[in-house]
This record gives sequence, C-alpha cells and structure tokens, in this order.
Amino acid sequence: MSLLPHQLELLSPARNADIGIEAVNHGADAVYIGGPGFGARATAGNEIRDLERLIQHAHRFGSRIFITLNTILRDDELEGARKMAWDVYNIGADALIIQDMGLLELDLPPIQLHASTQCDIRTPEKARFLQDVGLSQLVLARELDLKQIRAVREVLDPGTTIEYFIHGALCVAYSGQCYISHAHTGRSANRGDCNQACRLPYEVMDQHGRIIAHQKHVLSMKDNNQSDNLRALIDAGVRSFKIEGRYKDMAYVKNITAHYRKLLDEIIEEREFSELPLARSSSGTTTFTFHPDPDQNFNREFTDYFVNGRQQDIGAFDTPKTPGRTIGWVTQVGDKWFELEVHDKDTVLNNGDGLCYYDLQKELIGVHINRAECVNAKKGIWRVFPKDPIAGFKDLRKGLEINRNRDMNWVRMLEKKSSDRRIGLWAEFAETAEGFALTLTDEDGFAGSSSIAQEHQAATDAGKAEATLREQLGRFGATIFAVHDIALNISQPWFVPASALNQLRRDAVAALGLARAGGFVRLPRAKPVEPPVPFPEDTLTYLANVYNHKAHDFYMKHGVKVIDAAYESKEELGEVSLMITKHCVRYSMSLCPKQAKGVIGVKGTIKAEPLQLINGKEKLTLRFDCKPCEMHVVGKMKPSVLNQHAREMKAMPMHFYRKRPAAAVKA
Repeated sequence: MSLLPHQLELLSPARNADIGIEAVNHGADAVYIGGPGFGARATAGNEIRDLERLIQHAHRFGSRIFITLNTILRDDELEGARKMAWDVYNIGADALIIQDMGLLELDLPPIQLHASTQCDIRTPEKARFLQDVGLSQLVLARELDLKQIRAVREVLDPGTTIEYFIHGALCVAYSGQCYISHAHTGRSANRGDCNQACRLPYEVMDQHGRIIAHQKHVLSMKDNNQSDNLRALIDAGVRSFKIEGRYKDMAYVKNITAHYRKLLDEIIEEREFSELPLARSSSGTTTFTFHPDPDQNFNREFTDYFVNGRQQDIGAFDTPKTPGRTIGWVTQVGDKWFELEVHDKDTVLNNGDGLCYYDLQKELIGVHINRAECVNAKKGIWRVFPKDPIAGFKDLRKGLEINRNRDMNWVRMLEKKSSDRRIGLWAEFAETAEGFALTLTDEDGFAGSSSIAQEHQAATDAGKAEATLREQLGRFGATIFAVHDIALNISQPWFVPASALNQLRRDAVAALGLARAGGFVRLPRAKPVEPPVPFPEDTLTYLANVYNHKAHDFYMKHGVKVIDAAYESKEELGEVSLMITKHCVRYSMSLCPKQAKGVIGVKGTIKAEPLQLINGKEKLTLRFDCKPCEMHVVGKMKPSVLNQHAREMKAMPMHFYRKRPAAAVKA
C-alpha cells in the first residue's frame, strides 16, 4: 500500500537536495529527485550524502523522498543500478521510480517501486499488469482524459495509487515513445539525454509540395496546468499530484509547490464533512510570505491538455520561449530608450527585468532592462533603457504590446525565506512530587515528555505567573512545531524560573522528535502476484524499450513470445515511428477529416494524407492514424549515428527474438 484512499499527495520535483528541502518547506508531501545515476536526466544526479540530508529533513514532516531510477539500462549497467538501489534504501529513501522491467529480476532492496511516466501507461490492462508485478504507484500518461483515468482506477486494488502530472512542460510524445533525438544525434530520451527536437521550428509541407506552415514549432506544446481540474481528478481517482520540473530552479519549485499546496488545502477543507473526508499525506500546515502565481515562472502559456477531451489550442507553435504576462504598450521610441504605459498603474518596473514582444513574423523578441525610470506615476508611464542598442530591436514601435517574463522583484523575494511549515501540538504542563513535567502531543498522535526537579515556589502574582508560564512554554519558534493549546495541570500558580521552563520545553521537543522518528513507517514493497500474470500482449516491438537481457527474461516469464530489442540497440535501420503522439498537426490546423465531417462543400475533400516536417536537412514524415486519433512522426536513424555507435554495438549486441520461436509455438 502507498497512500490511503483518502490521502492526497503533492509530489514536487527537485534538481538537488537544497531545492528538495525547500519543496518540503513549501508543502510537498513527497519529492522526486535523481540519485547518483540512471535518473532519466543526464545532468541531474545527486550524491548520496546530499540525498541523506534531504531524506532526514523530509521525514521530520512525514514527507517522502522518491529516487528516480528510470532510464533503460544496458546489461553492463544493471549491477551499478542494483547497488545504487541499495545505497539509497540504506539512507532511508522511500521509493524508486523505475521504467526498466529488468530491475524486477535483480536482488533489489525491499523498497517500494513506482512506475515512471516512461512506462507509457494508457490502458487499464497495462496499469493492472504493472500493479500485479509489484509496482505500488503508477503515473498515468498525460494524454488520458477523466473517463480514461476512472477506467484505470476501476481495475486497480485500493492500495495502488494513481499519480498524475498536474503542472509543467509537456512532452508532445507519449512518454517513452520518442526516438527522434536518438535517431538524429545518438542521444536517447529513454536514457535521459533528449535533444528536444520537438521545440524546433519546422516547415510543414503537404504531399503536393505546398508549404502549409512556415517556421512553426508544430511539435511544441504549451505547458500543463491542471489548477482548475483538481476536484475532477480527485473524483476520477487520482491521489498523487505531480509537478514536472527536475531541471527547474528554486524559485519555480517554491512557487508552483506553494500554488498547488494552497489549492489542495482548500479542497481538503471544503470536503472536511463529506462522505469521504480528504487529508494530506504528510504532516503540518504551510504558510507563505508571498502569493503564489504560476504566471511568474517560465511557461509557454498554459493548457489542460486532454483531461477534458481534445482541445485545438494546445500548441505553443509561435515560440518555445516564455511570453510572460502582458503589462502595457509602447508609447514612444527614442534613440537609447523606449517608453511604455502599463495597464496597472501599480506595476513597478525594475532594473534587470525581462520584457518581450512579438515582431511582425510572430517571433518573440526579448528585452533586458538595464535601467527603468518612472516618468509619470499617475499615468503609469515608464522609460526603459535596454541593455542592447535600440536599433537592434526588430519591429519595436509605438502601440506595440509589451509582456514581462522576468520580474526581478519577484525573483529577489523568492531568494529569501518564503514559507513556514509547522506541525501542530498540544502541551500539558503538570506539577510532580519532585518538580514539574511537560508532555507534548502532536497532530499525528506522537508524544514526548520531560520532567525537571524544581522546588515548588508559590507565585506572588497569580495572574502574571500563569501568563508567564504560557508565554515561556509556547516558544516553539526555532522548532518545526506550533502549539495549539497549553493545559496547566497544577494545584495553584507556581513561580518557575524561565531557565527551567526553557529546559523542560527543549527536552520535551527532543523527546517528541525521537518519538516521531521512531514511529516513521517505511513504505512497504508490494509482492508480485504468483504465478506470474501474463503481459497484455504476446509480442513486443522496439517500442517496449527492452534494452537488457534481464528485461527480456522478465517479459518471457510473463508470457511474451516475440521481443524486439530497444531502438537504442540499432536494429531498426529503416523508417519507423520515431514519435507517437496524441497531438495532431492536422487537427490543430483545422485540416482534420473528422472536423470536416458534415461541413457542406468540404466533406470528403479533406483526407488524412501524410505531411512532411522540414528543419534544414532534417526531414520527418507525419502519418495519421485516425481510429485511435494519433499521429506518428516517421523517420530513420542517421548513418552518422550508426557509425558513431558501431563499436559499441559490436561490444554489446542486443539480438532478441524477431520471430516466434518454434519451441514456443509448440508449447
């Protein structure tokens, strides 16, 4: 079991331990972070000692730390991955997030296992299979809608947790189903080294050679934002709400974690007296010194993607950069400056702010402010001196709308302490035969007590004595606790020196901390169903990402008869699907046959014929599978990539069954 059915988990990303600690401080119930290797982010590894520091901090609040071990592995990497799994288990990590099923054939520690987004979980059958082989938490494909999420929930056991991405950058491909980077550069997305070809500009050409889109980022999605859909996702069965962003900076993690912490807390509060009250899965209450605002961080504008069905406006086709928020328009352009009038007269521009605007070709142009001067506060007129010469700013003109995508005031604010997370407790102060005792009981039911030998000395001022007792005992500011109430169980007001009360409080807090640590329960490892359940299919192509013999053995054990090696094995030399995606370029450009159905004069004239994407010398073909409403980006591996890896392939060949073995057929 992972989460209880009524518990909600806010799952935040961390590039390093310091960011992870701030994620916890800003309300994360769990944090996912890369270990020393194999973490699907080539440059986001972390040393064991740093992870241990993060784990110790998180566990004080009952928050969990999940380690990403979600690349596909070569045979020669399995032992290193196994050792890393034991290393992070031994320092207290709560779960491993995995993609490679070969890991299940190794001597892993009894640590809980979660299915990575790279597992590409789109169907109830696949979700059920992964649960039955021992995975406790499953992150579903971002492309699923509410109905599909419910269908998955219905086939899972109550103890299996559904995880879902609620914010951040969107991969246009089904996760784990993109090979463009490897085909063109040798860098594998499934091994944490994607070159993000989806963010490039392309010419879109039809079969007759006509250009139907010029230099558009047609594979670039807007950023995910499910702020308005949290209640519906909860009702559909989601319990772990995941924020994307293991490459993101501290300010992003603080702000977005705080944003969703507030939203989830509101839902928990409003459902307090419902049939199934909800609760957060870790301890404490979080307060902030700022108002969280997702628009303040880098984003390509927002979409809720497919949660509520297919939407036309999901792409960031004009630019993969962040356009920011509209703040005003240009009123004058000088030789070294330009003036703008802001919409909100309270807006303050700062030296170092980033502004931007779209030129006449809809390219985003950035403006770094070297100096900003308020010319007329009443009218909201500002004079901006850019870092670069005015003459270099294309199409900068009067009346042009200006956005701000970097607010230095906001940046500086989040560089400081910006949150406070406290665990509530109740204190009881009592007299004993030898002196006094203090018992602290926290919101989770843990208790810690201390006592001190102290002469009972009657107070000369009863009212003042009680107030002093409450004040001294209530000083929890340097701890992770906040007192709800202090009960005084005494026969009469006593004078107790401040030094004695402070010692009593410190010792009780220490005892409570030990009780919490001693009562922390590690997440259990789920046991696989025996005998081994069959995989939903008996044939696996390169799309299954089987890259080592242990993964091959795993699928054979689960009834698969034909297994192709992963694309990274270089066995697929011809044209194949290098990306499979729910996004459809035809649909986004209103060229979908389903859209045209029933339109007089158009019906039957629009067909889902292939299109070509061209970026320099790179050419890709778009093919459309209308029945499941999917698009395939088709291409083949470059000779340079094959030549580059010829020696590697010779050293580590990956030849699995490419046809059904005779013995298996007879059996």
